[in-house]
Amino acid sequence: MQAVDEVLCQKLRHLIAKTELSVSDEQVNLLVAFVEMIQKWNQAYNLTSIRNVDDMLVKHIMDSIIVAPLLINKDNDKNTFIDVGTGPGLPGIPLAIMHPDKEFILLDSLGKRVRFMQQVIYNLKIKNAKPVQSRVEEYTDGIPFSGVISRAFASTQDMLHWCHHLLDETGKFFALKGQYPSAELDQLKTDYTVVEAHTLQVPHLIGERHLIVISKNNNAKETK
Repeated sequence: MQAVDEVLCQKLRHLIAKTELSVSDEQVNLLVAFVEMIQKWNQAYNLTSIRNVDDMLVKHIMDSIIVAPLLINKDNDKNTFIDVGTGPGLPGIPLAIMHPDKEFILLDSLGKRVRFMQQVIYNLKIKNAKPVQSRVEEYTDGIPFSGVISRAFASTQDMLHWCHHLLDETGKFFALKGQYPSAELDQLKTDYTVVEAHTLQVPHLIGERHLIVISKNNNAKETK
């Protein structure tokens, strides 16, 4: 891996210092290298509408890794996750960097995004993430997973509908949302239960962020 921009590393460390996250220097370097690759490839591949690298640190990196400590399933020790509709690898690649002990499938239907992620995995030598080009309803390899992650779905119901086949019996859905989706959660079928709901504080990010954790056929009480 080539040397990364130390100024960007310092900016990322400054953002991380405003949270309770524990991030090593090696992880900071990998996260910044990922941002630099997004910025470079974005010129030709239009991977993201965010062009400013400082905004990428906040909206792509911090908004992804802020959930890293919450990516826990006490009922399941498989540690296999799938990021559905990952785009250029968000939040999957930052989470793979933060969690080298967990395995991640990065699922997207567009070839250009998958090719970009493959190059990221190769350049940064990330061993625990695998990009896959597929529509979610057609994906069956490696299932079931202990966790399904996504920030791509317009509604929680859509996520549960399209991803229900990916989860094992004790697995959990990790839905990244903006505003707390009260109306969506009120409409959940009885097959699903909200087991956790976290308000996320992302430094320098304007707007609300929440992580909603949902299980299948689970009567555990919601915590918020």
